[in-house]
Amino acid sequence: MDLSVVIVNYQTYELTKNTINSILEYEHPFSFEIIVVDNASSDDSLSRLREYFKDRVKFIASNENNGFAAGNNQALEISNGRYVLLLNSDTIVLENTLEDIYDYMEIHTDVGAAGCRVLLENGELDKACKRTFPNVKNSFLRLFHIPTNSKEDNYNLDDLPDDEVYEIDCLTGAFMFIRKKALDEVGFLDDTFFMYGEDIDLCFRIKHSGWKIVYYGKSKITHFKGASSKKQKSKLIYEFYHAMYIYYNKHHAKESSFIVNIVVYIGIIVLCVLKLFLNIFKKKD
Repeated sequence: MDLSVVIVNYQTYELTKNTINSILEYEHPFSFEIIVVDNASSDDSLSRLREYFKDRVKFIASNENNGFAAGNNQALEISNGRYVLLLNSDTIVLENTLEDIYDYMEIHTDVGAAGCRVLLENGELDKACKRTFPNVKNSFLRLFHIPTNSKEDNYNLDDLPDDEVYEIDCLTGAFMFIRKKALDEVGFLDDTFFMYGEDIDLCFRIKHSGWKIVYYGKSKITHFKGASSKKQKSKLIYEFYHAMYIYYNKHHAKESSFIVNIVVYIGIIVLCVLKLFLNIFKKKD
């Protein structure tokens, strides 16, 4: 098996169906499997997906929702591909994207993971698709919208072209084309992250194990990011800032001073509380 496509579904029948169909509608010059993990959806999305796709897709039904990373890991455990594609259920894969990145990975055997140009529904770039690793300095600059001329502190790599190919630090979990050999070396997603941050953590481990991570901007997908509502659920806000804490504590706390750590932790708590408070006054679409 050449490629295992992993998708996590949680009560998104139409979105998940469209994502899978965007893969199945084209002929591919490699063998592949699609594995859908249902994260204990309380609606009928799993039964409807099973009925619609029948034996063209493998399904795993989770008894409980332990998060996005844990859901992906269930599929990774049974995946058979030499490559694995972690793909969000709210994406559309455009023609030739999989072929182009597959061919690139076949030629460049030192690349552990690759991503593509990810476009939002309005055609704008989803900036999460090409990033540097977050640290105290670039996170501070980004939080307060402070411009910088330093390439090291340019978190979203705005100075680099969107339609070219080059090495970066971090991809988005919406589309991560990973060499299984690299994944076997560094391990699966860290399911301490419930949602958010698991993609950054995995890229960090892949890159620090000697593999390259590449942004392949010549190919693209569409990501219907944040399409459901402007008003976020409180749990998602909490998990976003909790992921910040987990990532910092795992990769940066040991090399930072006690004072810096305290400032960072307090900052994360304050931002989380402020965001939760402001979210009360936002209206649903």
